[in-house]
Amino acid sequence: MNSNLQKLTSKEILAAFGPGLITGASDDDPSGIATYSQAGTQFGYGMLWTMLFSFPFMCAVQEISARIGRVTGHGIAGNIRRHYSKGLLYFIVLLLFVANTINLGADLGAMAAGLQLVIGGPVPVYVLVFGVTSLLIEIFIPYQTYVFYLKWLTLVLFAYVATVFTVHVPWRQALKGTLWPSLIWNAKGLAALIAILGTTISPYLFFWQASEEAEEVQDRPEEHALKRRPMEAPVQLRRIRLDTYIGMAVSNIIGFFIVLTAAVTLHAHGASRIDTAAEAALALKPLAGRFAFLLFTLGIIGTGLLAVPVLAGSAAYAVGEALRLPVSLQRSPKRVKWFYVILGISVLLGMLFNFLNFNVIQALYWTAVLNGIVAVPVLAIMMRMIHNPKVMGEFTIPGYLRVMGWLTFALMAAATVGLVATWSR
Repeated sequence: MNSNLQKLTSKEILAAFGPGLITGASDDDPSGIATYSQAGTQFGYGMLWTMLFSFPFMCAVQEISARIGRVTGHGIAGNIRRHYSKGLLYFIVLLLFVANTINLGADLGAMAAGLQLVIGGPVPVYVLVFGVTSLLIEIFIPYQTYVFYLKWLTLVLFAYVATVFTVHVPWRQALKGTLWPSLIWNAKGLAALIAILGTTISPYLFFWQASEEAEEVQDRPEEHALKRRPMEAPVQLRRIRLDTYIGMAVSNIIGFFIVLTAAVTLHAHGASRIDTAAEAALALKPLAGRFAFLLFTLGIIGTGLLAVPVLAGSAAYAVGEALRLPVSLQRSPKRVKWFYVILGISVLLGMLFNFLNFNVIQALYWTAVLNGIVAVPVLAIMMRMIHNPKVMGEFTIPGYLRVMGWLTFALMAAATVGLVATWSR
């Protein structure tokens, strides 16, 4: 990682990408697919602009998260514990754990439903298989090995790009919907906008990227916290920016194509509501053909395999750091036993939700509510951190990131108020 990126081989360039790329890819989880599909189904091309609009905000907040982890050598929860109120720390971590666990359960259910659409069979068995497999992989495969395969798994997201090209797309209309914002001033339009923002700018992504940068520092002898090795900053900050921007670009490009697929097929044929990713895949079959259906469905499963480790991992990092426990996906379970216990509890609870008459749609809605609630104080604390020399040393954040960070905070605060107002009607 400590070489000029322009001189690296393709294998080394892949190695340079990690937290940002995986974070961006995991953002398009089955819950996100359902949200994007619903936006395209309800409003056609009218919501495509949100993918372009949210991109700079995502880049800013994720770069800030990564910088906090790399500069300090600790994740967000670890830094809150060291410098801020314990009450605030426990409140944020509890909400994050609950939201992540519910989201994880919904994703496992969507993956199982997607597999059933392809091969038939019992959904509960598939929930168990996906949940247990994801847990065992995280426990027994070292992070550096596991993350290498997660990077390659991001390629599955391009199934959604391929899906679009199996149908006819009126590109002039699509381009207009992308470049010309169409604000829909009613409860449904506001709810859709808030859902998209909540899907693209989620607290678990902040915690994951910061913790993964800290993981690199803690478990690789050649990597260092920038507060201790300032001379490494130019290379590392350049890598973080490139990794993050590419990861967020992947996330929003895929989200764009999911919205577009639903607009071209489902909305164009009069559909008015799609509640789950599996419903979207099934509805595509008679309209776009079996190949498009298979691409879309396999993408659900692949994105779930990416998202489940991120959701469980970010929850375990946050709880572990809050409780002063050693945290690491690289170390063996014997060395960080309680970290893996927390991770296992999150996955097992997510699996359990699918056996308790679990209403996925209500769960996703409450996850959005919780994510909105958590995002606002987390962003506020993060913005205080980056101004604080005790946290960041000489690496306080440059002006453009400060502006974009505070704008993201304001946007999410407004989104939270709007979400509550929409819910209360």
